[in-house]
This record gives sequence, structure tokens and C-alpha cells, in this order.
Amino acid sequence: MRKLLNSELERKSVEDFKQADKTPIIIVLDDIRSLHNIGSVFRTADAFLIEKIYLCGITATPPNKEIHKTALGATETVAWEYQKEVTEVIQLLKKEEVLVFAVEQVEHSIMLNDFQPESGKTYALVFGNEVFGVAQDAIALCDGTIEIPQLGTKHSLNISVSAGIVVWDLFQKIN
Repeated sequence: MRKLLNSELERKSVEDFKQADKTPIIIVLDDIRSLHNIGSVFRTADAFLIEKIYLCGITATPPNKEIHKTALGATETVAWEYQKEVTEVIQLLKKEEVLVFAVEQVEHSIMLNDFQPESGKTYALVFGNEVFGVAQDAIALCDGTIEIPQLGTKHSLNISVSAGIVVWDLFQKIN
């Protein structure tokens, strides 16, 4: 076995990325405090050709040195937009017939391993604050909630880890 060189990875240029068919997933980040978490989600979105990221509430926006540190340029490839109110973003997406799911631990949530996306639909995934999670008023507007099964004592994951797990799972189910 030989580790591949960067030149062998067939990476897309920024323009190729922007022109590529996107995975029908939109990420909504609400009140994310950590700039490193934001950058990491951008990098995950780039890796899986995600349509767009909405940054809401106190979530910082590019350009930002600390976001760039973990995004490694993904803020230049992934489409993003800032909107103050997450509830307005959810309502807008639903009007566009996007299915909106909060990633949160709530009553009657669907475990990620049981979630089956519908073919031909676009999904928005709402991720909330590192301490408080997705706000209840946002959850109330969503089409449903997805929960990552967890068996340990903490019952919580870092937001960027959660985003990576859920995006990968939906990506492979959609494709």
C-alpha cells in the first residue's frame, strides 16, 4: 500500500466545484459559538458537495481567520448565506419544498440509522448551539427530527462531529 500524493487525488478546482451537481442537502447552523466548528462544517460540506450552508444567529461568518483555519478554503467553494433568524430560514426552505429536519434529541425523533431519505427531495439539516442544541421554536417548525444513536454516558457529540456523521449517512443513502 502507498499513500496517495495530493496531486493524485483529482481534486476539483473552485470553479469545477461551483459547476458540479450538488448533493441535495442544505446545512443550517444556528447559534454556533465555536469558529472551529463552523470551519469544520464548511470542510465537510465541501467534501460531500453540499448545496448550501445557512449561518444563523450568533454563528460567525467568513471571512474569518479562525473559520479559515479549519475550513481550509471551503468557504470559497461552498455556497453560504447569513440570516439572523433560523425560524425564517426554516420557513423559507419549507416554501421551497425542502424537507427540514433538526438534528436533536427529542420525543419521537427518528434514529439516524432508521432514517430513509425520499428520492428526488432536498433535505435541510438544522444544527444548534453547542450547549443548548436546536431551539424549541426551530424544532416546532421542522418536518421532523433525526437523532444520532449514542450509547455512552455523555449523550452528546461535538457539532462538527454530528454534522459529519449525519451528512455522511444521508450522502451515502441518497447516492
